[in-house]
Amino acid sequence: MAGSETSLSLQQFIASLDQTCLPRILQVCSGVYFQGSVYELSGSEVCLCTGDLVKVVNIQLLSVSCEDISNNEKFELPLNHAGLFKLVPEKMPYNTIEEMLSLRPEALEVCLPFSFTSKCELTFQNFTLGAGKIVTMLSIEQQEGVKEKHIRCHLHGQQGQLAEVLVPFSCRGEFYECESDNTYTLQEIMSSPYLCSRYFCFSKITKKGGPLVFSPIYQVQAIMHLRKNIVTFPSSLEVDVVDVTLQSQDVNFVTPLTLPEVFAKSDGAFPTMAEILEIHEGKPMFCCTWLTELRKGHHLALLKRGSSTIFLASGQKGRKGRQYFLVSPSYSGRLKRKPREFDSVYELYVALIHTPFLKVSVTRHSEGLEGEEIPALSVGDQLEVLRCQKIHMPCGGTSQEKNQIVEVLVCRRLQEVDNDEDEEDEEEENVELHLPLYMQSHFVEKLTDKKKYSLTDLCKCFTLPLDIKVVGRDAGLEMDPLVGFSSLRLEEAVVEPMIQASLPAKPEMCFEIPSRWFNMSLSFIDDPLPLAQQDCHLETVTEVTDSFYHEFRKLTTSDETPPPRPPKRKSVSSKPLLGLQPTLGSKSLSGSKPFIATPSPSELDAPCLPPKSPLPQLTGLSLDSKTAQRPPAPLPVIITDDAPPQIPRKPMAQVVSGMAQPNPYVKATSHKSNKKAGKKYVVQTDMDSDHDYEQIEDTVKRAQESILF
Repeated sequence: MAGSETSLSLQQFIASLDQTCLPRILQVCSGVYFQGSVYELSGSEVCLCTGDLVKVVNIQLLSVSCEDISNNEKFELPLNHAGLFKLVPEKMPYNTIEEMLSLRPEALEVCLPFSFTSKCELTFQNFTLGAGKIVTMLSIEQQEGVKEKHIRCHLHGQQGQLAEVLVPFSCRGEFYECESDNTYTLQEIMSSPYLCSRYFCFSKITKKGGPLVFSPIYQVQAIMHLRKNIVTFPSSLEVDVVDVTLQSQDVNFVTPLTLPEVFAKSDGAFPTMAEILEIHEGKPMFCCTWLTELRKGHHLALLKRGSSTIFLASGQKGRKGRQYFLVSPSYSGRLKRKPREFDSVYELYVALIHTPFLKVSVTRHSEGLEGEEIPALSVGDQLEVLRCQKIHMPCGGTSQEKNQIVEVLVCRRLQEVDNDEDEEDEEEENVELHLPLYMQSHFVEKLTDKKKYSLTDLCKCFTLPLDIKVVGRDAGLEMDPLVGFSSLRLEEAVVEPMIQASLPAKPEMCFEIPSRWFNMSLSFIDDPLPLAQQDCHLETVTEVTDSFYHEFRKLTTSDETPPPRPPKRKSVSSKPLLGLQPTLGSKSLSGSKPFIATPSPSELDAPCLPPKSPLPQLTGLSLDSKTAQRPPAPLPVIITDDAPPQIPRKPMAQVVSGMAQPNPYVKATSHKSNKKAGKKYVVQTDMDSDHDYEQIEDTVKRAQESILF
């Protein structure tokens, strides 16, 4: 099949392919095929389109396709099928012994002995073979001094005698193959090209069906354009192919590479040129200047690869949202430390691990809890954090919950002492405080360091996280994005695999691509490298998005323990006394007017003796919710149909005059007399008025006394 330009089905071509001739380049000349979810699950999704080139590198027998020629029914059998098969004799006649043997396999031992018959009478060495008699071939022999080959056969004569004769290859007649009792397994049939071309039937008589044609199904391993790995697909795909190996000697199959695969290359593969094949869209991770130049089809110069330490920094400028940066160790800006802020005692504990003898100032007032022995903190208190330890502290609630073991931060309260004060007062002020780790407050670190550092020196002297301010820009950057922030936090330093690259249009500007965080595929090309590779300026600051920050923190902070929870506090709960109503005795509530309980004068004059049960309605009630009884239901509201009394109108003369008339029902004293007497303004009732009104205070007082007694 080498160099054949005749189109064949893929199954026919692969079945006739000799593995010693691999690899072969095939071109799909008809048909479009898409392999579905079965291969997609195993990572071998295949799509063959007209004109595609496929480089076959290996074939492996997968299964066998069987076709019943009597009804054209097809089915598939595995190679380890346990059934046996028998050869179906050919119905076409052979004219000579040589013709009959030429269609047999080269290794005749596979199918020997086999039998045939002759339609005409034959005579061999004074032995006559009648028409239709069976001849069994035993072996092929060649006598010395005789060029022609002979076959040794057993002949059955007319009288039943058995003879063994030599029959030459040139013997002519009309020969037919007889049915053989030999059986074969499926693997034996597939391993012999001769047997693969013959018809078979099941050896068991119980299985019905006509002659079977066996076709091998191979698993093809091939290389395709823009496929990262070797693709595998069965040879039974319904496409036609043509062998174009001789015409495609210079074809280069492009293999896409991801950035982690590029990083895995040896150092000898760099520097090189690459073409961007695809940039996978998703959540944006970077918002830097060179990102817009990375597009599909553009070229990129890959200079070198290596692992580099990068620093994650964050800060907020003005009213903008928080910004995040990846800073290279080669950043040459000058930095100063800034006081760190802590929102809880637990954050102080985390900072104490890396910064012993930490001193902070309290910037938020915190109330103390006497029952739990939590001290109060005032704004301006100076504390020195000493250590963390476990102590017994009362946490409120029941007596069983007292003296729980709580982790506390031991701090010393520092007080600035004047020269006039004694040393004893200074010792009293410098007392130790026990602050539970779950306590919330706000602290600011006290710093006396005003030195300017480089990024590498700062990280050598101190541990992260650190709050800094850029006081000197990086001269190698056209615009330093870290300048202008009032405070930046260096959160973490991580070693990342980086690929240093540059753009062909700007070879003097270099940048580093984190290979783990950039989803891009590219392929190596043979284009020449751009000039000015030695004097390139490296972009030391790369701005990233909040999506990158959150994904980055998921990987780096997964092993951190959460801050402790405060203990549960149980308080004594009591239900309010609802619905308490006075008992009104045997007086009826029915009637047209509402009933008002008013005590009689005799009741008011009676002495107030202390009764045994001052409040009979409250007897049996308790503050404990388990023993509290249900209070009595409230009295119904009585609604009457009587109209309210009408208030008489003012005389017409007063309305016409338009002047405010004095109230005839009250009489007021002058302010002057009140001031002289040193008394307040008093309102007295007018006893001469036609309308007699009671004072409200007396009515309320009598009603309360009637309710109680």
